[in-house]
Formats: sequence, C-alpha cells, structure tokens
Amino acid sequence: MSRDDLLSVRSFPVNFHVLRDSRGLHLIDAGFIGGDRMLRKHLAAKGWENEPILGVIVTHGHLDHILNVAEIAGRHGAWIAAPRLDAAHYSGRPKYAGWSKVAGILECIGRPLLGFEPFTPDHWIDHGDFLDVWQGLRAVHLPGHTAGHTGYFCGKLGLLFCGDLFASYPGFSHFPPRIFNQEKASMLRSVEKALDLPLRGVIPNHGDDAPPEVHLERLRKLARR
Repeated sequence: MSRDDLLSVRSFPVNFHVLRDSRGLHLIDAGFIGGDRMLRKHLAAKGWENEPILGVIVTHGHLDHILNVAEIAGRHGAWIAAPRLDAAHYSGRPKYAGWSKVAGILECIGRPLLGFEPFTPDHWIDHGDFLDVWQGLRAVHLPGHTAGHTGYFCGKLGLLFCGDLFASYPGFSHFPPRIFNQEKASMLRSVEKALDLPLRGVIPNHGDDAPPEVHLERLRKLARR
C-alpha cells in the first residue's frame, strides 16, 4: 500500500506522518528532538516544502509526540486536534501512576530542557469523531498507553494510524515497555479493538519503513503470543 499523498517522517526514536490532500498538508503527531528539522528536510525531498500545513492531529500526550506541536502549529497558523482525555499532557501537567511514574519523571526533566511549549487544542477529539482531511479519518479510542491514546482509521483504505499501540521492527515487534503504559489490561483490549477493524494495514509511530500490510501482520503475530 504505497501512496504518493502519505509521507512518514522518520526521526529517532519516533516517526510521525504527513497527509496531503487538495487543500494542503496535515500532520499526525509532530515528532521529538530534531523533528521540526526532519520535517523540513522530508518535505523538501518530497517537493512539498511550499504546501501549507493546515492542521496537526495528535495521537496522545507523550512528550516524544507533542514536543514540536505548538511550534509547528504556531509558525504555520495550523489548527491542533488532540484527544480530550490527555488534556493534562498538553498543559505540561500530566499525572502518572504505577510504573508509568518513571515516564513522568523523564518528561518532567525533558519539558524544560527541550523547550516544550504548552498548548490548548483547537479541536478536542473523542472516540468516533470524524476528521474531514485526506481520505477521511475516524478517531478510535485505544487507551492503555495513555488515558486518551487514539488511533485514526481511514475506512476508505482500511488503514489505521495506530500511534504507540505497538512498536514494529523485523524480529523485534513489541508492546511499549510498562514504564510508558498507564494500564496494561486496557492496552491489550485496545489491541483487540484495533484488530476488529476491517484493516488492510497499520502505520505505527515506532517502527521501520515496512509497508502497512507488513506492520499489520506483525501486530497480529504479537497479539497471538
């Protein structure tokens, strides 16, 4: 499933995605350290550097996904759409419990060190919301990694942008370590929920450059373990 209107910006340790339609560009997440620089590089390589960035769609509130949201949206005058249940993350005041407190400590150190800018979304995302961008995206609440963790499903293509539902690498696909998950049981239910969709492929934020169909097969194998 190769598409000319879809670009994945690959930057360690997390990827994010650019969707192009007749109006311009929309991002799904905005990357981590160096993400803004990598975005410019990838857009130039694609010939999209003069296309307007109209919106930034957030999968969840972890810092490696939202560090550059305010900067990019502000520079381009883009709107921000983000899951309502992760609101505290966008303001820079998330609460973590259990093993995920480790992630909370790391983010507490990282926010001032990396220059995180808090933001308030222009659009709050809830399960089932439809976004009239690209080929059309439906919000699918997939909690467990965070309370508001959300995937975006394109029914026309059978394609799910699944955020951090899992990490996809050859021979080393895995669920996120427990220090980054708020509730393991909910996460496993979210995997089942995702696989119940009429999928042709998935695109994770942590993974190699395999096609969406390969990522989907890795997720199915992981769920059977």
